[in-house]
Amino acid sequence: MHNFMFLLILLGILNPSVIRNEDPTPVYKTGDDMAWASKDYNDRNWSPERANTSDKIFWSRTHLDLRKVENEVLPLGLQIESFGSFEVYWDGILIGNNGQIPQNGNPEIPGTESSYYRIPDHLISPGLHTVALRSSQSLLPHVQRGIGYKVDPYNSLLTEPLVTMSYMNLMAGAFLIAAVYYFFLYVNSKQKQWDILIFGIICFLFFSLLIMEYLKFHVVIPYSQFFIRLEIIGWLTFANALLVPLYFIIQFNFKKGTWLMAALLIALIFLYWSNYGHYDLTARLYSLAMLIASFIVVLNGIIQKEKGGFIAMLALLMSALVNRFVFYDFGLFISFTIIVLNMLYLHSIRTSVMEAERQNAILLSSRLQLELLKKNIQPHFLRNTLTSMMDWVEESPKEGARFIQALAAEFDIMNEISEQTLIPITTELELCRQHLSVMSFRKEINYIWEQNGIDETQLVPPAIIHTLLENGITHSEPLPGNTVKFMLRYFVTKEGHHQYVFETIAKNRHILTERAGGNGLKYIRTRLTESYEQNWRFDSHATENGWISIIQILKP
Repeated sequence: MHNFMFLLILLGILNPSVIRNEDPTPVYKTGDDMAWASKDYNDRNWSPERANTSDKIFWSRTHLDLRKVENEVLPLGLQIESFGSFEVYWDGILIGNNGQIPQNGNPEIPGTESSYYRIPDHLISPGLHTVALRSSQSLLPHVQRGIGYKVDPYNSLLTEPLVTMSYMNLMAGAFLIAAVYYFFLYVNSKQKQWDILIFGIICFLFFSLLIMEYLKFHVVIPYSQFFIRLEIIGWLTFANALLVPLYFIIQFNFKKGTWLMAALLIALIFLYWSNYGHYDLTARLYSLAMLIASFIVVLNGIIQKEKGGFIAMLALLMSALVNRFVFYDFGLFISFTIIVLNMLYLHSIRTSVMEAERQNAILLSSRLQLELLKKNIQPHFLRNTLTSMMDWVEESPKEGARFIQALAAEFDIMNEISEQTLIPITTELELCRQHLSVMSFRKEINYIWEQNGIDETQLVPPAIIHTLLENGITHSEPLPGNTVKFMLRYFVTKEGHHQYVFETIAKNRHILTERAGGNGLKYIRTRLTESYEQNWRFDSHATENGWISIIQILKP
């Protein structure tokens, strides 16, 4: 930073200002007299403040002390920043006009806030010169705005804004491309990630902020509409001041994010209300509030040992230093660029974490597929099933054929759903019915299946109801009459959650207390996590009538 400031000082030494008195103070007088344009006119009695002129013509005079000017820097130009329409006189000679002063009954044609004029070479000499403005400000008569003067080589006055604008346009284009890319990424992603959308909006707002800031070099803006652009810039800065901390809240899992965002919104509204009309100050305060909120979130992320926390803190510190020591028009955009680049880095970290999670999910899915197939091809199950099947074929070939068909149908469904993450509930229920048919032949128990309120449009992870059914068969004894009853109910809760209640009505065996840690229930929990992440609840416990299991899919 010290090197940067030294460079600015050095450039100032190598390119000294043409004016000795770099902050000349104009004086004002209401009325209209062409003699007031003269270089030698005595203006000592003029007021340093402009009166409320309404639609009247008024004059301003300023004395500029020029240094000796080398021929190489000629021609010289004069830049004037002032509201209204005016004619410009240099030592009594008209050198240009900005807009049109009301005359002959015609209304004022507003000029622009910043205008440029070439000073004739024969009027340039070391010493004092007088700049007189014959002005009107009928469109905004109550706005008291000072007049700024700058004398530099004419070519530099015209080209420097264009050079600055070209760099800013390149930066704006980069952020527009980033915004479009992340919008498309959000739209086409299966899981809608809010951080991607927010980052895309931030990039678009920053693009809009750059365009609006330098719009004055693209479009001629009458002074009467000057504040519209500043108001838009303020609201764009307001929006970014909200969204940047929100992005950090999502990235660093800040638990008090709602409260922080509410406090930040209140603070920004208060800053807008208390500093209305002070546009640069308001934008600086917006940026300060944004940095403070972001510091709180990032510091909490460092304490929680979140990835990228120290890099984010370094970026915020750099942004704060740039805002403090660099001229506002450039500092604002440099600091925002640092923050956005840091957000891009954080997003790359999050993407790499998500890719690792995706690879783990693929491995988990493959393992679950294997577990699902193993459930029905384990040697113990096949041996007992085939032994029972031989007895049925010998004793009753017709029933034995039904036994074989039921087993084949169950294997067909298992093979069909083994590679899927979610399947229709109708397929799951058909799998359960085929399994009950097989086990009815094997155990010679009367298994009763009932279902109520089933929504056939719903999707569920494969074999989770089937696993509950297996546990009910394995860990239950029949009631008098040699029956075991299974009931499945589905309904939507008041909160909008989807709930499945599976109840086994039978006599519990004594070993049922060990079921909470069984492989079957682990399989169910793993499948629910795979499909719904943490948006589910599962409970399974004994009842007086047998066993009940509740699966609840939470509303997103």
